[in-house]
Amino acid sequence: MRHACLALLLTFWAALASAFEIEESRSYPAPGSPELRILSTADADVFEPIIKAFQALHPISITYDVASSAQVMQALYDEEAGYDLAISSAMDLQTKLANDGLAQRYSSDATTALPPWAKWRDQIFAFTQEPAVLVLNADAFKDLPLPKNRAGLIALLRDHPQVFDGRIGTYDVRVSGLGYLFATQDSRNTESFWRLTEVMGRLNTRLYCCSGEMIDAVARGELALAYNVLGSYAQARLADTPGIVIVEMDDFVSVMLRTALIPQTAQAPQAAGLMIDFLASMRNRPDLVAATGLPPVVNGAGADESVIRPIRLGPGLLVFLDRLRRDTFLRSWVSSIEQN
Repeated sequence: MRHACLALLLTFWAALASAFEIEESRSYPAPGSPELRILSTADADVFEPIIKAFQALHPISITYDVASSAQVMQALYDEEAGYDLAISSAMDLQTKLANDGLAQRYSSDATTALPPWAKWRDQIFAFTQEPAVLVLNADAFKDLPLPKNRAGLIALLRDHPQVFDGRIGTYDVRVSGLGYLFATQDSRNTESFWRLTEVMGRLNTRLYCCSGEMIDAVARGELALAYNVLGSYAQARLADTPGIVIVEMDDFVSVMLRTALIPQTAQAPQAAGLMIDFLASMRNRPDLVAATGLPPVVNGAGADESVIRPIRLGPGLLVFLDRLRRDTFLRSWVSSIEQN
């Protein structure tokens, strides 16, 4: 198993034998109109209210394909797939696409109005700000204190292995671009990251591709907790999923910006620009914020605070995408998380 994992690390950036994988595809026709092709990591159910509201203003046919952040990267970086708009939660991979010349420039009144920290080089545009949180199963914590920070979480896991063995979930950072982003940011923000990873590894932590699967497993009671889940997805589930608890750590909370860019291969860049304008103005549509659960970008949200740690767009995100740096990080992570 260990050798297979290490082989996977070394081939992450290599072109795969098969084409990129689409998890779901939906069509929203508008007869006689141009077509806008979107490749996105956002769940179709989450994004659908945005598409319908956009079409009410712009009669444009839309094809909406859902893929993991790694598959979005493969589609655009390796295969030059013909999409008009790429939406991803993996800010580092979006930055690499732009930095390597695979994104078009775009500017409008709507993008100019975005805070400086919510865009980069008129190529990447943020439209949400979403925290990484801890999601707990309430039944599993009936007789246990809720962890408030990573030091408390480490102590809790060490003191109660019988409760948490095989019942912890987190991202498989080898296949999840967002998981890798959160993990590398954690390693920058706290020395406890590797201690926590080792403790989780000793407790046979389960690895997942995405937040939705982890939240479902917590809700079913299969997991006692899931670490670094997208807070927007967890909040959206609170209304109809009794028994889950959301904890924002009080040592620090990483905040991801969900971003959009226009690939160089876009066939309908003008339609893509209209969608970027619409997304950039989400703060003016509280109805869509409520319907999607996606927190919009607002001025002041990027200010330095003692707990909130916004992940910044820019070349700093490329550090952990260096092949040697990435391989070294993943080897250490695999060694910590897979100890059996």
